[in-house]
Amino acid sequence: MTALRFEALATCGRARRGVIETSHGSVDTPAFMPVGTRATVKCLTPEQIRESGAQIVLANTYHLLLRPGAETVAALGGLQRMMGWNAPVLTDSGGFQVFSLADLRRLNDDGVEFRSHIDGELIRLTPERSIETQNLLGADIIMAFDECPPLPSDVATLTAAVDRTISWARRCKNAHRRSDQALYGIVQGGLDLDLRRKCLTRLVDIGFDGYAIGGLSVGEAPADMWALLDAFANDLPADHPRYLMGVGTPLDLVNAVGAGVDQFDCVLPTRNGRKGYAFTSRGTVRLRNAVHRESRDPLDPECDCYCCRNFSRGYLRHLLSAGESLGATLVSLHNTCFYQDLTRRMRDAISAGTFEALRAEVAETWRRDEANRCSIA
Repeated sequence: MTALRFEALATCGRARRGVIETSHGSVDTPAFMPVGTRATVKCLTPEQIRESGAQIVLANTYHLLLRPGAETVAALGGLQRMMGWNAPVLTDSGGFQVFSLADLRRLNDDGVEFRSHIDGELIRLTPERSIETQNLLGADIIMAFDECPPLPSDVATLTAAVDRTISWARRCKNAHRRSDQALYGIVQGGLDLDLRRKCLTRLVDIGFDGYAIGGLSVGEAPADMWALLDAFANDLPADHPRYLMGVGTPLDLVNAVGAGVDQFDCVLPTRNGRKGYAFTSRGTVRLRNAVHRESRDPLDPECDCYCCRNFSRGYLRHLLSAGESLGATLVSLHNTCFYQDLTRRMRDAISAGTFEALRAEVAETWRRDEANRCSIA
């Protein structure tokens, strides 16, 4: 059984339009994957996610290992059946928690020992256990376990992380048991182009169904990330999907697609939505600001999502100020639709040969937006 098939359908410069075929359906690329860390995209139903245009969602191995447990997910029929999402799913390996939970873990060449952020229980996560867990979860695309170092880091730290990532990738490949699940390798190396290329060469020698760029948007300046992507992304095998993990803003996305990336995920649409920050065709709108108190305007006049068709900025501000959960749902829905519309526009522009014009348009909007990075804790 072939777990995954990728085809590039059109190019414009290095930007690619393609399709990924999985056992639960196809994914048009470039694709943005809403993040459903605990098998739910916060504030949104599966039907709302589908209506946004999303074709694939992401869930997280570490969090699902803690609750409800991989065996429970398997007993409930796997992620798709449990979530009510009969479409492709990708699971992260838990490797990002090596970075994000640095204060709660101990790391060595065998794996990582976490102290659960829920109850303090010690959790041992090795490459083999990560793959075993993901095999039980049943996602269409699973990720190799890797070490994600923070930036900036010195060369010795980055080199050690690359060497460990390569070793763990080989162990992941050997542990993988399901022929209906595609396995991606993750390239580490920080902003060091030579280390990135070393890591990629070793991963290609092992052989994976797709290749991800990890270890970015972890402390470096946006311009440094974009420069690395511009120099490196097109080195990834052209006949496999290319996935940039944990990124990012609209400007990040157009720059990464321009460098040759196909897949993305990020918590920004729903995290910012819950806080009343909306992505719009004119930049960021902060709905809690008093200027919106009596506004009858839609959130984004160029958007036809359910939120923008039916509700005013004034009403959305009221909901958010009053702590009503509907406010978080509506703005999260709009943001998710905005991201899906952006990737659709990129796909259309690639096919039409006008991607660079779209890239310039998006860059002009978001470079002048004071909340360009939208890094809201």
